[in-house]
Amino acid sequence: MNGFTYARAATLAEAIGGTFIAGGTDLLQLWKIGAATPAALVDITSLPLAGITTSANGVLIGAVARLADVARHPAVPKLVTDAIMASASGQIRNMATVGGNLLQRTRCPYFRSADLPCNKRAPNSGCGAIAGQNRAAALFGASLACVASHPSDLAVALAALDAEIDIHGATGPRRLAIADFYRLPGDAPERDTMLAPGELITGIFIPTPTGRTIYLKIRDRASFEFAVLSVAVSLTVEAGIIIRARIVAGSVAPMPWRLHAVEAALIGRAPDAASFTAAAAVAAEGAQPLPHNNFKITLLRRAVARALGEAA
Repeated sequence: MNGFTYARAATLAEAIGGTFIAGGTDLLQLWKIGAATPAALVDITSLPLAGITTSANGVLIGAVARLADVARHPAVPKLVTDAIMASASGQIRNMATVGGNLLQRTRCPYFRSADLPCNKRAPNSGCGAIAGQNRAAALFGASLACVASHPSDLAVALAALDAEIDIHGATGPRRLAIADFYRLPGDAPERDTMLAPGELITGIFIPTPTGRTIYLKIRDRASFEFAVLSVAVSLTVEAGIIIRARIVAGSVAPMPWRLHAVEAALIGRAPDAASFTAAAAVAAEGAQPLPHNNFKITLLRRAVARALGEAA
């Protein structure tokens, strides 16, 4: 292991710089495989960022709030609770934080294996997944440099609720829509987000949901498993007509992936089986599957249709 310094931050100003650690459930795994080599570790668990506060407009969740605490809080939207409860195991939810969950790195086996080529872990080493094992690879938003998908359940639910991320850095605080928080790999896949060096997530603001929601996670086994594919749905229906829709898919892109074509197909339609079937038919529009993940095309369409039906 490389040598490193350790400091416990008492204020946000003291936290700027270094590699942040709170629950450490992903960082320690990355450290062991050499995908993270922090020279300066900054413990942020003492910062006052674990609270959950409500207002007329929504709920603000501190970045170091534990997933288990967030899931049991009565003010947290059910969509978020359901996504958290589908994540990891009870023991990990007791340790992991919401900020860390949004920043967790891909589960691509090439990224997680130190002796395999991966541009995200070792820039310019190549993307082994393109011609190798790519069952878990992205359908959307990938590049010739990286086809990895993002693993967070929570991020998918937050995207369907138009959540916003509070960030603090050397230049002060700022707020980003979650839709603008993640970045596509392009030719720099080592960067997952729009965070600047030294910036820290301090909270997540979730506007009060106005419609019907559901989180559907499809996985290889029933517990402690990352999604093969997931779908978060938020529908607003008035006078028997869908007037607003947010449909977001997970584990199909380097970020939570808004299915805009599905949303457009739903607006102005009745919330019935015929509308859902027609909307789901365009769920894979623009997908670019690889040899081992082509099955996700059919799976995505069926998952969207099922999630819409359950939400309604």
